[in-house]
Amino acid sequence: MKPLICSCALILMIIINSGICHSATMVQTPASEISQEVVTRLSPEITQAMENKALRLGAPIFMRIFKESDELEIWVLQGSGFVLFKTYRICDYSGDLGPKEKEGDKQSPEGFYRVGPAQLNPWSRFHLAFNLGYPNEYDRLNGRTGNALMVHGRCSSVGCFAMTDYRMEEIYTIADAALANGQESFAVHIFPFRMTAENMRRHQDHQDGRWQRYWRNLKEGYDLFKRTAIPPEVAVDRDRYLFKATTIELARQP
Repeated sequence: MKPLICSCALILMIIINSGICHSATMVQTPASEISQEVVTRLSPEITQAMENKALRLGAPIFMRIFKESDELEIWVLQGSGFVLFKTYRICDYSGDLGPKEKEGDKQSPEGFYRVGPAQLNPWSRFHLAFNLGYPNEYDRLNGRTGNALMVHGRCSSVGCFAMTDYRMEEIYTIADAALANGQESFAVHIFPFRMTAENMRRHQDHQDGRWQRYWRNLKEGYDLFKRTAIPPEVAVDRDRYLFKATTIELARQP
């Protein structure tokens, strides 16, 4: 089935934005027998877990991935900002700290990505999956190659993030609910580590410091979310990401 994707009334002149546009129109997301069974089985349990934190299944979401600590976070919109719902352990990802540069390098990406309804893959041979959208505009402008990099089930990966089947079922159910309830797309921010000053110093000589400039740029987006609790709007200017604080008003729309 072809997904019907909502659009924001305000068109922003950016390549990658905060993705919290929300519409009253339900969106038809891709579905398989497996995904339908999973969503039906897990939705009541996740609904209760979210209600215990005053959150709602189907509200806009945001994800962050940290390679060094093997963590994937899901944040859910609550009032004036996003609140951490749950942190999931990554079972496996391939490569070292540092971004993916070319097809076949067995690296997992780092950067700012978006996931819309068409990127859900309920037919994945890795149980369930969604495509991260690599290469994004920054990657393409800087000559990075490769494709079909996923967050998926199982516990083996070549350039992707493998979560195990049971963790991926929960992650997929939450992502599907947000997109089906009108979130245009959700942001996935992928970092080598938590971008604290201490960690930046600790890794300053990693691979002879070749990624320090890039990581300082990633830290700008990390820090802006830390200050506002809202994923920033993200644009690209050649070899830099540009960030702008956004408002929550679009996310509050029914």
